[in-house]
Amino acid sequence: MNEWSVRRRIVAATLAAGVLDIAAAMLITVKRGREILGMLRGIASGPFPDATQWGIAGAILGLLVHFVLIAVMATVFVFAADRLAILKSRPITAGAAYGVATWGVMNLLVLPLRWPAIFPQFDAVSVFTQLACHIFLVGIPTALIARR
Repeated sequence: MNEWSVRRRIVAATLAAGVLDIAAAMLITVKRGREILGMLRGIASGPFPDATQWGIAGAILGLLVHFVLIAVMATVFVFAADRLAILKSRPITAGAAYGVATWGVMNLLVLPLRWPAIFPQFDAVSVFTQLACHIFLVGIPTALIARR
């Protein structure tokens, strides 16, 4: 198998992890009786606070913001994996650890900086669900693609 270029691995990891993670978020949103478009506008409201009022445009922007965040996560891992052989030789372990790390960055830094009144949230169900998503839908797929 040919060596995948850095760009190709970043794009593939972004698409795989991004689709898996947003699909899970959509399922969780529906299960909680909420609207998907509202959830997407909520994502957009991180960098664009008024996006909650922007209708479908805010939802599309939320999807874009989600994929930009995943692209950053994928880029960091791919570059790290190219420099640290253990990340490629043990992709499941490295991906799981990276999933925990991305959960930590999002839930202990990014979200509390934007919404300090409501984050971090440490109820067991939320932590378990978010950790599982970050490990199995973001970290591990990203690591498996990065090793190619």
